[in-house]
Amino acid sequence: MPATIETILSRRSIREFTEEKVSREDIETIVNAARWAPSGLNNQPWKFIVIQNRDTMEKMEDCTHYAKVIRSAPLLIAVFLDQETMYNRTKDIQAIGAAIQNMLLSCCDLGLGAVWLGEILNSKEKVNLILSCPGSMELMAVIAIGHPAQEASGTSRKGLKEVCFEEKCSRKWR
Repeated sequence: MPATIETILSRRSIREFTEEKVSREDIETIVNAARWAPSGLNNQPWKFIVIQNRDTMEKMEDCTHYAKVIRSAPLLIAVFLDQETMYNRTKDIQAIGAAIQNMLLSCCDLGLGAVWLGEILNSKEKVNLILSCPGSMELMAVIAIGHPAQEASGTSRKGLKEVCFEEKCSRKWR
């Protein structure tokens, strides 16, 4: 099986981490992978804030029901839509999703664990204040990253016949 496919199929959301720090080299690898995601007109509508300061992370804990995950992680990367470079909101949000997936797959390849925190979007304004972000930066996600505290558990997916059709919605995949 090709290495990329193997990484995609083996990636899992990791919510508990060891205290070991993530190296600067690994952080740069992760963010660089995100930068290479596709975007419409190559506008690259993303901005990333790398967060390792415990005081900042403690403030971030108050912005989500997943405080335990943030407390466990030695690294957070906040992902923003830069509205100053935006040309089409839908396409730009899709591009940011691709950038986030690149980050998650990079973490997996580096032997790190990661989880995409979306519920924190309910506190966008509070996060922007904590991180001193201008109003032109809209929070899209926070990625919690670290060395996994335990082996990832298995997961399941809907079958191909449930999600894929041939030519029309009326023709299920066979």
